[in-house]
Amino acid sequence: MALFGLGRRQPPADGAMRGAILAWTRAAAGLGADGVVKVNEIVCADPACPGMETILLLMPPGRPTRAVKIAKPMAEVTEGDVILALVRDERPVRD
Repeated sequence: MALFGLGRRQPPADGAMRGAILAWTRAAAGLGADGVVKVNEIVCADPACPGMETILLLMPPGRPTRAVKIAKPMAEVTEGDVILALVRDERPVRD
């Protein structure tokens, strides 16, 4: 049993996949060029998590940062996953 993800090292996420998720997130959230989006893959320490999860950070200008989780490694995330995660989060990015 790996505690807090120790012993479960994963290869780094593919840069092209990160770029695709970034583009999908920006489009689905309606963020313009002045909004910042970060995409990260982390090991989830919660035993209920699938292990790796993808975190989307949305930073629209003048608004609080919004963190959205997708319970999948970055390599498995689809555009539909991004859209669904943003809809489930239910906090609008744009006014």
